[in-house]
Amino acid sequence: MDKTRTTNLLLLVIVIPIIFYLLKVLSFIFIPLIFSMFIALQFLPLMRYFKKRNIPKVVSIIIVLLIMISGLVLGFELVKLSSREILATNEVFLDKAQIKINDLVYNLESFFGMQSVNDDKDLMRFFNKDKLIDLDKFGSTFSIVTKFLTSVLMTIFFAVLWLGESINVQKVLKIAVFKKKHTSIKTFMKIEKDLIKFIIVKVFVSLLTGIGTGLACYAFDVSFPVFWGLFAFLINFVQMVGSFVCVILLSIFAIIELDPTSSLFFFIISITGVQVLFGAILEPVFMGKSFSLNIIAVLVMLMFWGFIWGVPGLIMAIPITVFIKIILDEFPSTKQIANLLSAGS
Repeated sequence: MDKTRTTNLLLLVIVIPIIFYLLKVLSFIFIPLIFSMFIALQFLPLMRYFKKRNIPKVVSIIIVLLIMISGLVLGFELVKLSSREILATNEVFLDKAQIKINDLVYNLESFFGMQSVNDDKDLMRFFNKDKLIDLDKFGSTFSIVTKFLTSVLMTIFFAVLWLGESINVQKVLKIAVFKKKHTSIKTFMKIEKDLIKFIIVKVFVSLLTGIGTGLACYAFDVSFPVFWGLFAFLINFVQMVGSFVCVILLSIFAIIELDPTSSLFFFIISITGVQVLFGAILEPVFMGKSFSLNIIAVLVMLMFWGFIWGVPGLIMAIPITVFIKIILDEFPSTKQIANLLSAGS
């Protein structure tokens, strides 16, 4: 028995790194697959409602797809609106921003004892003007856009499979994990309930954060309020880290644009207050204690899935952790690990 147990542990040590390696190498498949599962979970109650009303499954899927496409179109329109806002910027702002940046760079050079050539304070001296227009950069941008569109299409495709039950999570759990139908159904219902609650609350809180940030920019006359509101909404999906990134970047931008007066101070206080109010107070209240996670576990999972899948990994780290925690909680042998993930919460 001891030899068998040792052999199983050695095999586990070998298999786990291989699994994570495959997750990283095949990220172009796994990212849309997992992301589509979280999206499909939001529409499963609606699909069950349509089923009770005897609406054909094909019609139900088409309705759900139209809702998804409408969301994508709305997001695209917001991006276009923020782009027009930036492109419509007059030269006064650009000149003012360049003067502030140049002065900041000059002061930093003076502080560190660096001497500019001929006391040139023009920021453009740091760039090679001959390479500002580079066809290779255009090719790289085109490649990024192509990969993004491919991922979106794959996500929609996998979402259709989830909704059409071509991929059934409950059956996968029964075959691969629990072996018992009752346990797999109970666990799947808990996963569905908790993840739906998590994603709805996260979207709602992120929306409030984006609106609050945009209104703060508008109230203090900081440029691009639509862009910053959209940025705050999107970056807030990265748990914990997103709030810090938003406040730091927007504060730096405000320091460059606004004069160092009380307005700048109160603006930074305002955007910090928005993040604290919605992220640190309202979100935990809405979430409750149903699947709260240890802060250390959150940071570890963010680093781990960020390393495996990059930005998509940062966004999906917490839902994946909740998913794993619920499954671990069902086995006496792994219940202690699940408790560690939620310890101190």
